[in-house]
Amino acid sequence: MKSFMKSRKKMMSSLFYYFVVIFLFGIFFVDLKVAESQPANFKESILQGKSLSSLKTRYEFVDQDGKPKNANALTVQTLLGWETKPLDGISLGLQLIGVSPLIDDYNDKKNGVSNPSKVNYPVVVDPEDYNINQAFISYTHQNNHNVKVGRQPIFLDNWRFVGDVRFRQNIQVMDGITTRIYPKDNIELFLSYVENVRQVTTKNQKTKIELANLKYQISPSESLVGYGYFIDWEDDSQKIKSDKTFGARLNGLRPASKKWNLLYTFEYADQSSFKDGSSLIDNYYYRAGFGVGQESWSIRFDQEKLSGNSDGKAFQTNLGTNHLFQGWADVFLTTPNQGIIDNIIIAKAKILGATVKSEFHWIDSDRNFTTDSGSPADNYGHEFDIGIYYPIKKDTKVSIEYANFSEGDTYSTARKRDIEKIWLTLIYKF
Repeated sequence: MKSFMKSRKKMMSSLFYYFVVIFLFGIFFVDLKVAESQPANFKESILQGKSLSSLKTRYEFVDQDGKPKNANALTVQTLLGWETKPLDGISLGLQLIGVSPLIDDYNDKKNGVSNPSKVNYPVVVDPEDYNINQAFISYTHQNNHNVKVGRQPIFLDNWRFVGDVRFRQNIQVMDGITTRIYPKDNIELFLSYVENVRQVTTKNQKTKIELANLKYQISPSESLVGYGYFIDWEDDSQKIKSDKTFGARLNGLRPASKKWNLLYTFEYADQSSFKDGSSLIDNYYYRAGFGVGQESWSIRFDQEKLSGNSDGKAFQTNLGTNHLFQGWADVFLTTPNQGIIDNIIIAKAKILGATVKSEFHWIDSDRNFTTDSGSPADNYGHEFDIGIYYPIKKDTKVSIEYANFSEGDTYSTARKRDIEKIWLTLIYKF
């Protein structure tokens, strides 16, 4: 009874907090009269700005083999922010974030550490936190060259190597400087220097990161990218992970007829030690995929490999939105030492106004490992994912997602257990 009353009190307190915040911001927004003309002064720059505000409510259920309890997480993410309209090319942005658990039967891994009182629950990385999500000053030249300084999300290409992990309630943001330069109409050069990464666990990691990404837009739906990412972790316990990655990516959709489209992806990257990183870091990555589709549906087959080497090191993507890869159940957010080969079927369709996406993964190791009985093996398991996404209104979206990972060969180290997850999400932007 006491536990129930405590949970109820916490829920009512959180709800009261959100109602007050929404009410106050509602009054503020109602008073804004947005003009179509360019701002003449800072006041008009504020009034003609744009909202960076939204509410995201999510229920997540996790049933994991080996955990005596199931996870039940009901959390609310509040983003409250505003970006001014450029005045002489200069704009300011500020966004606050609050993540409040209404039901917290889960191990939240706050600051990257398991909660001792919740070790019997599966992990759901949505810890309670209230912080600054974005705070930046941006300058845009008349031909769209842009420089942005401050805290900001950074995501490149398909978010495999650099992403903001926005699926989670706390968002990965970086403190630094970014610039986008357009030397020609079809070319974009992105450069960035980052000194701090605020991860989804809410942990701040001191870094010296340099990112370079050069994109050539072959057509409106096809691009060729070359990149170099230099990641130097400053924390003594993280330095050994410092690495540099060079790669190229060709990706696109090419019309084959009036109705049919061809889909393709070719990407290769090489990763090695950087600064104080382990000298054993020496791996490669590739992704190759083909598919076909029409306006309302598509299907494709991809193979993605993150190599493992004989020294027990594997290709890692420590800044990526890894939830999008190797299955939504998040079993492989860190690449196992033996590496990964993932064979994937991806299908998408639009049905009655909703978008339906499904994936099936056959996940093997790059290098053989040993089962509990001592036999060589190479199969991690397989996973089925499906999601339905429906826009109720322009500013309101609802979704239901399901992931089911089944273990393959039962091996003795870094075992990946059966896991089943369900997400129900409601997003409202204002």
